[in-house]
Amino acid sequence: MTRRQKKRPPCRLFYSGLLVLLTLVPTPAGEVVPPGKLSGKERETESEEWVYLQNEKLKIGFLKSHGAALAYLSATENDNNVLNHYDRGRLVQQSYYGDPDQSKWVDKPWRFNPVQGGDYRGTPAKVLEFKSTETTAYARTIPRHWASGELVESCLMEQWAELEGDVIKMKYKFSYNGEKSHAARHQETPAVFVTPRLHTLVTYEGREPWKGGTLTRRSPGWPNERVRLSEPWAAWVDEQGRGVGICVPGTLEATTYRFQGGRGSSCSYIAPLRTFALTPGLTFTYHAYLTLGSAEEIRRTFQALIEEDRVTN
Repeated sequence: MTRRQKKRPPCRLFYSGLLVLLTLVPTPAGEVVPPGKLSGKERETESEEWVYLQNEKLKIGFLKSHGAALAYLSATENDNNVLNHYDRGRLVQQSYYGDPDQSKWVDKPWRFNPVQGGDYRGTPAKVLEFKSTETTAYARTIPRHWASGELVESCLMEQWAELEGDVIKMKYKFSYNGEKSHAARHQETPAVFVTPRLHTLVTYEGREPWKGGTLTRRSPGWPNERVRLSEPWAAWVDEQGRGVGICVPGTLEATTYRFQGGRGSSCSYIAPLRTFALTPGLTFTYHAYLTLGSAEEIRRTFQALIEEDRVTN
């Protein structure tokens, strides 16, 4: 289990014009269970904590103690989880940013930041509803403020998931009913944390999308790097060139990094970006798609989804 962070805040704050980009970044902690594995205690409560969906190609898992966020993804034929659930800031999840609000992440000034999984101390968000079938799931969650730990009852996060062949179809909806209007920020749509075994990021940054152009491969460092998405997808792959890809139609850029803190805290991260403000009455809905394979296979899968008009912006 993750121990409470007590030293420097695991975060970086970047300014770009009037926009602020923040990301959930881990800090080394005490001894923890490696990403993708369950501790003895977690195994004992697995039926209560985890809910799995499975078809002939994929197996996915939702961690109800972490806002019912997506925390497990493997091929059906093995148990090689490519996702990361080291703490409640990891996962594949919703996270949004507003103005500074006098909160502190450990000792670092922070800002309005409702997070689906919970806060940095490990306090979970409140799952209001969760239901599932063999291949679909729905969750309705009240998030927690990442820094202050307060339950943010002015926000509601909803999540739909569906397994369709070798693709996971995710739909996210965020509703904000607070009274304050926040400035526009870069927003993670969604935040995607994967195992550090996947160390190479693959994207297409050329001028002719979906024409088979040369892919760009890089191993991002620390802190964040911005990447262009000429095709609205990215993949993290391992030494054999295989891994996980995410596609968020309508996104043109992303932020990414690799953090290597050891003791289970290492991770690879990417978040496709949208820019908008949290204002009273806001409802924001978007779709994301995930799949496994080589970079070339992942690209072909997403291209087929788009060309067959099976995606939603």
